[in-house]
Amino acid sequence: MRDGATYRRAGVDIDAADATKREMAGHLEATDPRVLNRLGAFASLFEASFPGIERPVLVLKAEEPGSKQLLAVRHGRIRGIAYDLVNHLIDDIIVMGAAPLAVLDTIICGKLDRPTIIELVGAMAEACRDQGCTLVGGETSEQPGVVPEDRFVLCASVVGVVDRSRIIDGSRIRKGDVVLGLASNGLHTNGYSLVRHLLDSDSALAQQPVGDRTFLDAVLEPHRCYYQGLRDLFGREELHGLAHITGGGIAGNLNRVLPEGLGASIDLGAIRPLPIFASIRRAGNVPDADMLRTFNMGVGIALVADPGGVDGIREHLSARGYGSERIGEIVAGDRTVQYRGELAW
Repeated sequence: MRDGATYRRAGVDIDAADATKREMAGHLEATDPRVLNRLGAFASLFEASFPGIERPVLVLKAEEPGSKQLLAVRHGRIRGIAYDLVNHLIDDIIVMGAAPLAVLDTIICGKLDRPTIIELVGAMAEACRDQGCTLVGGETSEQPGVVPEDRFVLCASVVGVVDRSRIIDGSRIRKGDVVLGLASNGLHTNGYSLVRHLLDSDSALAQQPVGDRTFLDAVLEPHRCYYQGLRDLFGREELHGLAHITGGGIAGNLNRVLPEGLGASIDLGAIRPLPIFASIRRAGNVPDADMLRTFNMGVGIALVADPGGVDGIREHLSARGYGSERIGEIVAGDRTVQYRGELAW
């Protein structure tokens, strides 16, 4: 007689999933008293208490680490993509002046690999604590036949809050404002389809030196978070706009915060491309125009400020470990960003 069908034989081990979730609970212990329950509830409870905020506006964003995840898994660097995900999420909401509150993650895997899941959750929880927010839980799902056994799909969402009177949306940007470029620490989470193509074409590229690191180490550097440098600037009159530089480069992101009737002129000669970008350009003979559309080129955040406040902002950022350069100015235009000059490779 044939053995009866079970969920375990179908590819899902509920006992293993429950054991993994119990181990995850240790990483999800919240210190924020507004988190009212813990792992195991059907949903997370977060008390809507925002001291010092008169008219709270919630700021919501979902994100995934893109194809960088494939590269990280291939080389056993999954901890880094947990930081990529959390930091990218937070950077997307802080450019609107928001403080991050809570992150919820989703991990969908073909076969639940306990060490991998625990490492991902632990790193995401740590990345949240670094920025003063909480990983409150989410969803971990084993879906054989939907996702290959050796793969997982990772995504997350963040909830932040900002006082309505202090929302940064670019509406205060004026002609003559200065554009500052805040230094990135690498590719962040964009351009990895091109990077993987280069590595597939030349396996030796992974170990080629880039400064004092290898090419692989440089491209897997986790996405930098700018919250600690920017948070005390929120509410300053001289800060007029912020743009997170992701896919599309400076031109494809700064334009998202420009008011009607204004544009931006960016001096490419003022940008300092990191060595990893020069290595990518050389390895693939990539045209500069494509580099600028694909990568941040060393600018992680574009900050728009009144000219009179620029020096003070730069000093503030520098004191907190964030380098910045004047890279352009706001001009009359049709909400487009124009480049001038050439990149100083």
